[in-house]
Amino acid sequence: MDQIQHKYVDSRGLKLHLAEIGTGDSVVVFLHGFSEIWYSWRHQMIAVAKAGYRAIAPDFRGYGLSEIPQEPEKASFGDLIKDPLNIFDSLSISKAFIVAKDFGARPGYLFAILHPERVRGVVAIGVPFLPPGPSLAFAGQLPEGFYIRRWQKPGRAEADFGRLEVKNVIRNIYILFSKSVIPIAPEDKEIMDLVDESHPLPPWFSEEDLSAYASLYEKSGFRTALQVPYRSINEQFGINNPKVGVPVLVIMGEKDYILKFPGMEQYISSEKVKEYVPDMELVSLSEGTHFAQEE
Repeated sequence: MDQIQHKYVDSRGLKLHLAEIGTGDSVVVFLHGFSEIWYSWRHQMIAVAKAGYRAIAPDFRGYGLSEIPQEPEKASFGDLIKDPLNIFDSLSISKAFIVAKDFGARPGYLFAILHPERVRGVVAIGVPFLPPGPSLAFAGQLPEGFYIRRWQKPGRAEADFGRLEVKNVIRNIYILFSKSVIPIAPEDKEIMDLVDESHPLPPWFSEEDLSAYASLYEKSGFRTALQVPYRSINEQFGINNPKVGVPVLVIMGEKDYILKFPGMEQYISSEKVKEYVPDMELVSLSEGTHFAQEE
């Protein structure tokens, strides 16, 4: 960890934090999910650097050590597509591999569609390519207590999270999201109520890890994180032909709760996804959960 260096680049008026290790022209850019930060990629960054690559992991705007937008409620997925381009240009990166997890896969895929000349390939963990629009309609097929539907409502998650210390919010999310069932709260409870205080952390997630996440979410808060992804999930991008033209590797944990989303497993297994990603390879991890890269 000590060999990972930290720097900032400007992206349209905001300072974005980058963690970096390794040198050379072969570059891997890591994009995190929620409730993650650059730290989520610490193991992979060191590994790819040892393999001869330059590894770079930004904190998305409003996350971790990156600056918070003046109006977090106006943040968008569009920002997360433009920011990597500014990072590439600031660091003179002509082309790179993108490794993305969870909601970070969405800007990763879309960046590859919009800037194929800058992308060697995409590795997506936990999320296949979902074209913007009707493909995200699964949220409407799940009960009102579905965590995405709850967190889309302004004020609902803020009140839920606000009852707890930040460290306990992160703890609960890691416990919930590492299970193989979709987090759905009954009508009279909130998402944070789904975790018992006595429930242990996953065995691969230490108290030291929890403290690292908590210290940065205490700095950033959750305003931007709730806006992107949850309140921007229906954002449109004006892409008429959403086809990913670069090679893609999708890694799915077979115990990932996302596979329980209505139609998700069929979408992947029927290979309909290859209509949008022709050059795609799928790898399944029999014991993998939603946090496969941290396991």
